Amino acid sequence: MEFSSCHVNLREIEGKQANDPHRFNGKMSRTTRCVLVSGPVIVGAGPSGLAVAACLKEKGVPSMVIERADCIASLWQHQTYDRLSLHLPKKFCELPLMRFPPNFPTYPSKGQFIQYLENYARKFEINPVFNETVQHAEFDQTLGFWRVKTSRRVVGPVRPWKPAKAGKANEARAKEGITTTATEYVCRWLVVATGENAEMVVPELEGLEEFRGRVVHTSLYKNGEGFRGKKVLVVGCGNSGMEVCLDLCHHNAMPSIVVRDRVHILPREMLGWSTFGLSIWLLKWLPISLVDKLLLFVAWFVLGDTSTLGLSRPQMGPLQLKNLSGKTPVLDVGTLDKIKSGDIKVCPGIKRVMNHAVEFVDARIEYFDAIILATGYKSNVPSWLKEGQMFSEKDGLPRRPFPNGWKGECGLYAVGFAKRGLLGASMDATRIAADIGHCWNAESKRFTTFDRSYSP
Repeated sequence: MEFSSCHVNLREIEGKQANDPHRFNGKMSRTTRCVLVSGPVIVGAGPSGLAVAACLKEKGVPSMVIERADCIASLWQHQTYDRLSLHLPKKFCELPLMRFPPNFPTYPSKGQFIQYLENYARKFEINPVFNETVQHAEFDQTLGFWRVKTSRRVVGPVRPWKPAKAGKANEARAKEGITTTATEYVCRWLVVATGENAEMVVPELEGLEEFRGRVVHTSLYKNGEGFRGKKVLVVGCGNSGMEVCLDLCHHNAMPSIVVRDRVHILPREMLGWSTFGLSIWLLKWLPISLVDKLLLFVAWFVLGDTSTLGLSRPQMGPLQLKNLSGKTPVLDVGTLDKIKSGDIKVCPGIKRVMNHAVEFVDARIEYFDAIILATGYKSNVPSWLKEGQMFSEKDGLPRRPFPNGWKGECGLYAVGFAKRGLLGASMDATRIAADIGHCWNAESKRFTTFDRSYSP
């Protein structure tokens, strides 16, 4: 086994392993590599994980970031459409300790945001361990440490074929082999930074498997080039679904969008301010119910009555609804004009899907060449984190709402689950680093650190 330690915390583990190897290694395969991590293990190298690592580094606390993909911010790099830009002004999307370049526009593009994240990782010398998937993470009550088990799939090289000796033909055959290597990280603190968007959500639509056309989730959609001249049904009316429809229009496709529930649509900017920025400013002085009324009045003045387009608004205001359910209002970037002009059709909920058509709940049947699922993502935490207190097994989100969902028991933390975007993730990252840093600095003064108490 391999040991990586740079802090006195780990002397206790090493001593326990030497004196009681059966207890320490009882749950570990002989082929598993063991890495003792002096600081926290951070699962996920997206913006949230990078923010925690940077804040920890500022406080002198080392960390190890584990990422299942082959790059940082894999959702942004591999699973977003080309025309994507930040929906909020850049000042609300900055990670801690580093601003956006002044020459970036108010709403940076996808490429510019990825560039910012890469520069961020470079500045704070964050070097994640890529291509490692966490299979199991559990707090070991005996050790008082977290055990994080990962797997890495390795594709072996193709070796030239050579004549085999008698009896060893199978061993000498040339072929490409796939092997899986296992690693167990032992750490004092575990930071879950996989976020709300770890796995795509595919809705259960009757007959979807029978559809003869193309079906694609927005995580695989890049642009509308392959849909020119085609009738496309977009399922889902959030920000992604609305913007994909707009992109399809720009590529001369004929999109329709399924709007099953009521939805708040707001202009991206109001009265010369970003809608988000204006909301933040108003909330400093006014109750949320009054701010909602002001936002809806301006939205009606700018956009008109959206209910006439088949886009009825919820009874609850947009900010109150966001606080209660996490449902984000749509910030319009031009889609509504295309709906008004008839370039984008609004459809009700789907009753069933057929070979080349879709039947809607109003009994209408329409033919489509393709279906794009803009049905979002979900957390995958319950599939690998074995604890039943901090995270809900139902949705994989912290049970305690923002701003109190960032800290659990036994050194467990969560970042990127607050449904408050990059701003909320940055706030939680700062809190987590401060909490761990306080404990780290206090224990650094002790000769032995296994006898310790977690900060309340």
